[in-house]
Amino acid sequence: MSAKPKAAPSAAAELDPVDLYNVRAMLSDEERLVQDSVAKFVDEQVIPIMGDCFEHERFPRELVTGVAELGLLGSSIQGYGCAGLNGVSYGLICQELERGDSGLRSFVSVQSSLCMYPIYAFGSEEQKQRWLPSMAQGETIACFGLTEPHGGSDPANMKTHAKRQGKDWVLNGAKMWITNAPIADVAIVWARTDEGIRGFLVEKDFKGFTTATIKHKMSLRASLTGSLFFDNVVVPEANVLPDVVGLKGPLSCLTQARYGICWGVTGAAQACLKDVIDYSKTRILFGKPLAATQAIQIRLAEMARKITTSQMLSLQLGRLKDQGIMQPTQVSVAKWHNSRAAIEVARDARDILGGAGISVEYSPIRHALNLESVITYEGTETVHQLTVGRALTGISAF
Repeated sequence: MSAKPKAAPSAAAELDPVDLYNVRAMLSDEERLVQDSVAKFVDEQVIPIMGDCFEHERFPRELVTGVAELGLLGSSIQGYGCAGLNGVSYGLICQELERGDSGLRSFVSVQSSLCMYPIYAFGSEEQKQRWLPSMAQGETIACFGLTEPHGGSDPANMKTHAKRQGKDWVLNGAKMWITNAPIADVAIVWARTDEGIRGFLVEKDFKGFTTATIKHKMSLRASLTGSLFFDNVVVPEANVLPDVVGLKGPLSCLTQARYGICWGVTGAAQACLKDVIDYSKTRILFGKPLAATQAIQIRLAEMARKITTSQMLSLQLGRLKDQGIMQPTQVSVAKWHNSRAAIEVARDARDILGGAGISVEYSPIRHALNLESVITYEGTETVHQLTVGRALTGISAF
């Protein structure tokens, strides 16, 4: 008589509630090491202070040193003191940081994708040597000046302009909603010229260059946002990015940043789901825990479905990026879907928490408010939908 077959192990007992498809098993050893290192930093140093930072509208600048020491600034850049990690690793960095707070991920995203990337991709060797090592160490902070008060989703309508004056350029105009602006040592500013749109490295001590902090935000309160003003600012030729002319310069930077957002928002959603699962198991109503009700389980399952779909989109996008074949339309699909999924998860988690959900003691209200910005910046949901529509039809509706 054959031996009685052993019962199959319970799959449910092995599942991670915020990683139902075991995406972690699809990562390389190096990618898992990156994720673990950032997750430990977030758990130990970020999450404990973020509620207070959000409440008091304070950017935790004390975290910058730790972020730099982990190699998270310009992590995908080869050389110049940067870590040289692959695209999936950068995505995981964004996911773990935004699990802490969108404001910290925004800081790293702006420094890395919007500022270090264009210097690396379009700058002279002298510019790379001057700026990238100190930016990787967090000693130099940068901001990205593209958005204008009247421009929004139409960057081609920019009014900021620069004109040649001998060997220099004279810059005039204004930019708005600029992350890191109040603390930036240098601004990567995109301006219209007679030659087309060019990128300028505007240093904080240049005469005529001023910044103003935008206060009273109800979103990204742990992030510094400001305006940039240029009044006949003289910029030397050595501070002009030499290897790009036209909108392809800033738009390529936005593609890099949007890629990171696709991963980042999923981290925010995971934080919300974890909080609400823990709460629903201990909150007793009508004699039983919330988690024991069908209504709550269905809502938690919906959150997990959205998170799982977002994870799979991000991972495939990262693999395409690392193969060098990622397309902007593919980024638009993931930014659109994942941002929408994350904000829906955050809002529903906040609702399940009831009255407790409006307190920063729990993360969902903070993440929900932050995601109101994230779903808008780096291309609104409508812009990404129309980008996909253009790819499907070959006709631009912009």
